[in-house]
Amino acid sequence: MNTLLCLGFGYCAEALARRLPANGNWRITGTARTPGGAKAIAAKSFEGLVFDGATIDASLEKAILQATHILVSAPPDADGDPVLRACQAHILASKSLTWLGYLSTIGVYGDSGGAWVDEDTPPRPTHERAARRLAAESSWIGQGAQIFRIAGIYGPGRNALADLREGTARRIVKPGQVFNRIHVADIAQCLDLATRNGRAGRVYNLTDDEPASPEAVIIEAARLLGLPPPAAIPFERAELSPMAASFYTDNRRVRNDRIKTELKVSLRYPSYHEGLAGLLAEINR
Repeated sequence: MNTLLCLGFGYCAEALARRLPANGNWRITGTARTPGGAKAIAAKSFEGLVFDGATIDASLEKAILQATHILVSAPPDADGDPVLRACQAHILASKSLTWLGYLSTIGVYGDSGGAWVDEDTPPRPTHERAARRLAAESSWIGQGAQIFRIAGIYGPGRNALADLREGTARRIVKPGQVFNRIHVADIAQCLDLATRNGRAGRVYNLTDDEPASPEAVIIEAARLLGLPPPAAIPFERAELSPMAASFYTDNRRVRNDRIKTELKVSLRYPSYHEGLAGLLAEINR
C-alpha cells in the first residue's frame, strides 16, 4: 500500500488525496494546526493529525517514518520552513520514503514586465513572502524534493462564477497586466503524475496555457452566467488591501512545457475558458 502524508492539508492537498485512490491502494494522512482541524480532516474520510509547526508527537513521527510519499504545503514563516525545522531529521531517517514534493509559487519569479519565463529563468522575488518560498525551495531541493511552482488557483468554491453570484466580483483594470492560473483538478493531476514520472530535485511550473488579465476572467464568467459584467474599476482607484495590491506589482507569463514533456500531463482545463465552463456544468448538475 502507498502511504501519502500531507504536511498541511489545504485545497491542493485535498484534491490530490481525492484523486489518488482511483489509481491504486492508498492510505492518506493530513495534518492541521489544531485538534479541531485534524478532526475536520477525519470527517472527510482521511486520517487527521496535529502539527502546530513546532512540535511532533509520537503519532506524527510514526506517520513520517511510514510514509512512502510526503507532500509539503505548509508555508514558510519569518524563521524559515516549519516542516524542515521540526521534521527534517525524521524525514531523513525514513526507510520508506520514495517521493517528496513541495508546493511553492510562481511568485518566486518576480516581475518580468509581461515577458515569458520558465523553470530555467533565474527567480527574482519582489516580495518577502516569495523570497521565503525561494529559500524554502532551495532547502527542499537539497532533500531531493520535487518543487511545484503553482499559479493562481481556482476550482469548486473558489472562482469568478461564485464571486459574481455572491456579488463580490470586482472587474479591476490595469492595462497590460496578466496573471497565470490553474484549476485545482489539474494541480492534482500534475502531482499524481509527478509521483510516477517526476525527477528528484526538479522544478515544475503548474499553470495553464493562457495567461490573461483578471478582467478577462470576470467578463467570461459573467457571459457564462448571462449576467452583465461589473463596472470596470481602474487599478489606481480599486482601494485594494496591501496584500491584494502586491500581486499586481508582478507582471509575467509563465510557461508550462516541462509538465507536459516530463510529467506527461494533458491539461483537463488548458485555459480559464474551459475551466469556468466545467465549473458551471458541475454547478448545473
